[in-house]
Amino acid sequence: MGFFDRIFGGKKDEPAPAPAAPADAPQGDAIPPERLGLNGEYDQSGLAKRVAKAFDDDASVTDVETLWVAQTGGTVVLKGKVPSQDMLNKFVAIAEGVNGATSVDTSQVTVG
Repeated sequence: MGFFDRIFGGKKDEPAPAPAAPADAPQGDAIPPERLGLNGEYDQSGLAKRVAKAFDDDASVTDVETLWVAQTGGTVVLKGKVPSQDMLNKFVAIAEGVNGATSVDTSQVTVG
């Protein structure tokens, strides 16, 4: 299935209807990187969606059905369980490389 479909539903390669931006949301180039959606639109969960897509696009990792991606501002929040510390380290490295990610919080992840 993949991270993106499992967490957000829908197809990452087909533009989904953009969620309505709040009236005070910045437009165009003023969109903060953590709110930038998959297709350049304003998206409250844009960073988390782009991280999930990055996980799916990286051939060195496979979907871990017990790992979830969220965001708090520019912080990527990983939640759940992973089989090994090496795998968690790989997910962290991928997430850190996504535009708009300022940090990765793994405090809600268990290894084992």
